[in-house]
Parts: sequence; C-alpha cells; structure tokens
Amino acid sequence: MASNPSSPSIDEELKILETKLKQLKLDYDHYFLGTRPREPAMARAEIHKIILRHSNTPIQNTAARFKFNSINARYQALKRQWDVTLRQIEAGTYTRHVFKANLHERERERAGGGEARSPAQSGGASDADLFENYRDAALACGQNVKGLTPAKLKAEVAKQEAALKKKLGCEKVAFRVVVEGGKVKLKASTNR
Repeated sequence: MASNPSSPSIDEELKILETKLKQLKLDYDHYFLGTRPREPAMARAEIHKIILRHSNTPIQNTAARFKFNSINARYQALKRQWDVTLRQIEAGTYTRHVFKANLHERERERAGGGEARSPAQSGGASDADLFENYRDAALACGQNVKGLTPAKLKAEVAKQEAALKKKLGCEKVAFRVVVEGGKVKLKASTNR
C-alpha cells in the first residue's frame, strides 16, 4: 500500500517527460531544417537529467516501469539520430546543408558570371549538374531516388525541351531544379 501514493506522481512525471520529449523532437526537427537558430541543448540536458534520475530509482509499479522504459528507449534512439546528424553538420556532409550550399554557390556563379555559365550554354556538364541537383533535392525532401539515373532524367528533359520548343517556338530551353510544396520539380526558362 505504500506504493499507491507515489503511483500518481510517477505517472504524472512520466506524462510530463513524454510531452517534453515530443517537444524536444520537434525542436531538433526545426533546428535541422534551419528554422531554429540554435540546438536545443538545454532542453536535452533537462530530459537527460530526468531520465538518469528515474533510471537510478526503482519503480515498483510495473506499468509505470514499462512506460518509463519505452520513453527511455525512444529517447536513446532519438539521441543517436541527433548525434549522427550533428556530426554530419560539423563535418559539412549533412545533405540538406550541402544541397543549400550548392544552390547558393550556383546562384553566386550565375550572378557573377552572367551568360558565360548559363545551363543552356555549358554543354554536357549541365546534364550532370542538373542530375546531381535533382537527386540531392529529392533526397533532401525524402523522395525515393532508387530508379533515378542520369540517362532517365536526360531523356525526360529532352522530351520536355522538344515539347516546349514546338509549343512556344523558342530556340533554347534551360532547366533548373526547384522545390515546391516539398516536391522536387524541373522548371524551364526559354529564350526566344
């Protein structure tokens, strides 16, 4: 009977811990997307402290113990995932950051180089760049790129290019990769 008065308090603590963990996951998601300026390290340290305290304290109620173990397992899995992503960010290999950096670099090149580096004039290199940009953007958006090959993308671009040239009567069509509504698309621009 001594464990009954403590049961509601442990249940309440576990509910609060679960809510804090969900919020921390959201905070990390926002941080990795770039909408949050700093890593939520203080919230993570607070949750880590609570988990350590409950790990070192015996929980008599089996249901409460099970709930704590599942919360702890979820926290440990998320922690490993966050640590891997943080290491990738530090190493400069995080795909979303690499994709954004490549886009910014290409925009700077286009702004600085003018017409000399436009995709329509750069020949074969633009096909490889277009494929890499498309693949990187699709991966960053979580799309499946298993069947995507440079040849398939080139064939699709050639088909769209021919249709646009016929429809609009233009000589040149340049394609660029854009992300709209979480999906990767090719946008065409024409020179008449």
